Amino acid sequence: MELQEFIENFAAQFDDTDASEIKAETVFKELDEWSSLIALSVIAMADEEYEVTLKGDDIRNANTVEDLFNTVKSKK
Repeated sequence: MELQEFIENFAAQFDDTDASEIKAETVFKELDEWSSLIALSVIAMADEEYEVTLKGDDIRNANTVEDLFNTVKSKK
């Protein structure tokens, strides 16, 4: 599991945000498009792509995309 691949999968959950804006250090909750619906999409993506179950607390406790990547990686 690579960070760049995770970032690409994460960015694919957004419709209006350009993927180039999303980097490892991006504080994803500050993105204009971030919403509870996208949070659910990210949870579904983690399940489908990485067979990892993320919980709401996992997303609340993460600040950056890399934090979320590390959470998924630790559950793998």
